[in-house]
Amino acid sequence: MKISTITKIESANTLIIPFIKDDKLEESLVKQAKLAGFEMKELAESFKAGKKENLIISTPGKKYSRVIYFGLGEKPNSGEIISQFRSLFKSNKSKFKGHIVVDLKGNADLTEFIANGIALASYDIGMLKTREEEESNTFNNGSTFSFWITSNQKEKIEGSIEKGLKTAETQMNMMALVDAPSNYKTPQMMADYIKKSGKENGFKVSIFDEKECEKKGFHALLAVGRGSLDRPARMVIMEYKSTKKARKIGLVGKGVTFDTGGVSLKPGNGMEDMKMDMGGSAAVIGTLELAAKLKLDVHLIGIVALTENCIDALAIKPGDVINSYSGKTIEVINTDAEGRLILADAVNYMATEYEPELMIDLATLTGSCIRTLGHKAAGLMTNNDELASAITKAAESTGEKVWRLPLWDDYKSELDSDVADIKNLGGAYAGATTAGKFIEFFTNKHPNWAHLDIAGTAFMKSEFSKGGSATAYGVRMLTELIASN
Repeated sequence: MKISTITKIESANTLIIPFIKDDKLEESLVKQAKLAGFEMKELAESFKAGKKENLIISTPGKKYSRVIYFGLGEKPNSGEIISQFRSLFKSNKSKFKGHIVVDLKGNADLTEFIANGIALASYDIGMLKTREEEESNTFNNGSTFSFWITSNQKEKIEGSIEKGLKTAETQMNMMALVDAPSNYKTPQMMADYIKKSGKENGFKVSIFDEKECEKKGFHALLAVGRGSLDRPARMVIMEYKSTKKARKIGLVGKGVTFDTGGVSLKPGNGMEDMKMDMGGSAAVIGTLELAAKLKLDVHLIGIVALTENCIDALAIKPGDVINSYSGKTIEVINTDAEGRLILADAVNYMATEYEPELMIDLATLTGSCIRTLGHKAAGLMTNNDELASAITKAAESTGEKVWRLPLWDDYKSELDSDVADIKNLGGAYAGATTAGKFIEFFTNKHPNWAHLDIAGTAFMKSEFSKGGSATAYGVRMLTELIASN
């Protein structure tokens, strides 16, 4: 997709003018009243600039066939701006044709997010549907897109457009991965995607197959994958290093390509959504990919543990004791608490082999976190107040919300085991926190570590799909965190 910049309109089929509902709204409407052929009072009564509010005006005989006044609401964050423009273009993709112009003369600082939202509207969740012919829409019918700017804004805005489009491209790649059914998304298929992305975008990739995982000692990862030996586990290491000396940051992602719950079988209702249980790995892959595209000044290490959690005669069972990369033994209380097992290996490997200055793991880990925060925010757990503040700031900036949950040692005894060093499940309550405490056990006491439970934010129902669909949660927030540190 391409978005050009123009400093004057020769002709346009649709002109979109965004408005934020603030103290300057009246002033902005005065400037636009003549354009619409309205008196100011009449226009103000017809349009209040609320979220997604749009006023469509036909303007025959003018350079533009119609004008759309588009409201963004009060104090919209970047995520809300992205979502609203995605919604506008998604709902009108069969209607918008020809030259489509967005007036940014008064809103240059929104450029990246508007470009991102427009591009995301092209994402097609129905990629596996058979069609006799491709349906005509804004993104394939020869339509062109332009941002109307002032001449002194050109360089800055073109840079923002490029960032918005590159970000959207990566987000859509991750959405496609998460939305893909498990027969299209095995651990090896994901490893192949990462290898291809590394080659295209300029980051190193190392893939450990099941034999190499055994040699390395990734016993917990291999234990989870025993029920699916025809689709064996993979551990994948990614590394992007800028030309400048930069801070080393480690990201670790849970990559369960399908989760039946294992012997502790999940209920059948909703199990089809368990293709999304690799959302944490998608956030890590996407962040590496985008950091490389944007050439950020960072030394970034990404580790993703990839496996299925299925049922077989060889599958681990409740009561089993398994080993781990750290050498610590784990009593398996519930085989559906498998994400923390594979993270135990990946997090400990990251902490001991790479020793990053900052380490974050992401996982679609617990239903407890969804029951606590719904689909509005990820659960943030860390004992480092400075890191918590930095992550929260990046989350607020991007609209990918987090909410800090406790990680107190009060919960540590919940994981005490009579037969192993630790058990993989606590009591009936505080499930998100006890899962975080389990992962903490394998961080090698890293002083600058955080855990993000993204179970409720990586995949959800929205206006963009009839059922649940991927959000690419974490890619923008982590990229913002990296860029600002």
